[in-house]
Amino acid sequence: MNKHIFIAAFITISLAVTGCTEEPKQKTASQPLQPIDVAEVLVKPVQNWHVYTSRLESPEEVALMPRVSGVIDRIAFKEGDNVKQGDLLFQLDDRPFAAVVASLEAQILSANAALDQAQSEAKRAVRLTERNAISTEQAQARTSTLHQREAQLAALQAQLTSAQLDLEFTAIRSPINGVISRANITRGNNVLAGQSILTSIVSNHEMYAYFDIDERTWNSSFADVTAASKQQVVMQKIGQQSFTHDGYINFIDNRINPSTGTLRVRAIFEGQHSEVNDQLRAGSFARIKLAANAITKQIIIPERAIGTDLKNRFVLTVGENNVLEYKLVEIGERYGKLRAITSGLKKGDIIAVNGPARVGPGMPISPTTVTIDTTDIAFTLSSNDDVSLIAKN
Repeated sequence: MNKHIFIAAFITISLAVTGCTEEPKQKTASQPLQPIDVAEVLVKPVQNWHVYTSRLESPEEVALMPRVSGVIDRIAFKEGDNVKQGDLLFQLDDRPFAAVVASLEAQILSANAALDQAQSEAKRAVRLTERNAISTEQAQARTSTLHQREAQLAALQAQLTSAQLDLEFTAIRSPINGVISRANITRGNNVLAGQSILTSIVSNHEMYAYFDIDERTWNSSFADVTAASKQQVVMQKIGQQSFTHDGYINFIDNRINPSTGTLRVRAIFEGQHSEVNDQLRAGSFARIKLAANAITKQIIIPERAIGTDLKNRFVLTVGENNVLEYKLVEIGERYGKLRAITSGLKKGDIIAVNGPARVGPGMPISPTTVTIDTTDIAFTLSSNDDVSLIAKN
């Protein structure tokens, strides 16, 4: 009797346990799959970009100093304005210099009169010598006097030329085109020739950016570049969101710096951006990007599709039965909102576009196929006429 009761109780408990374990499975099987946007990876020819920092420099800078000493009589410019070569900037008191010129002109008139007399006496001496009416010694003395008068006149004419230059230098003019700074010395002050810095002028038509490329990068990516090839670069000023200034390399140094293992390179940019009215200023901080000449094909995916797992980067791919799989990847260059993948993915792979935000590896999904947007993104210099599109970010 007890044996039958025990068997019946065991069967009842077993059925109850089986029912509890089967019910969640039925519920799980009935749950809807997570809808996820998926896309096939792109394969694009790309160029690697290298970024360097620099300070803009003007091709021409002048610390303006007077050529003659004197007192400033007038300042003829507005501080901060654009000036052109030859514009009057400072006027010194020219009266002392004009007086010197007038004195020398008078001395030259006297010297010319003395020279005329010496020439006349020298000619007369020649005629008298032919008639033996004068001694040879007297004739030579008159000839010597003539040469002295000629030398005196030449010396006075040289002094007059120097005095006229000094008078001309009292009008201090701009030696270059550019933007002028403030007046360091104001009207009424005395200035010294070659010592007093009146102001400074910086040319702004073009700007230089010097930067150093390490020897390994130069040899691997730019070995065939010369100044004549005008390698294109783009530039971003501090505070700007994109690389809006286009330029090119116009100077490459003739030697590697043995102390740093780098090569000094210079890029040139237009001083005024024609489209955005963005003026470049000397001394500005700048970031320079230039593309390697080698073009390679690489996998391209949206950057948001990449997840981070401790030290690793990974992507979720769609496997059999629409189950997500974990793939380790190595990332390459960034192109706008897209990223190159150097290893871990292959052509034809389907990825979860939005990454591991809502899903994880091993999860079955309901895929919705989308296309990776490459609008306004150029992956090589030759793929778009507007170089700045390559380096927007």
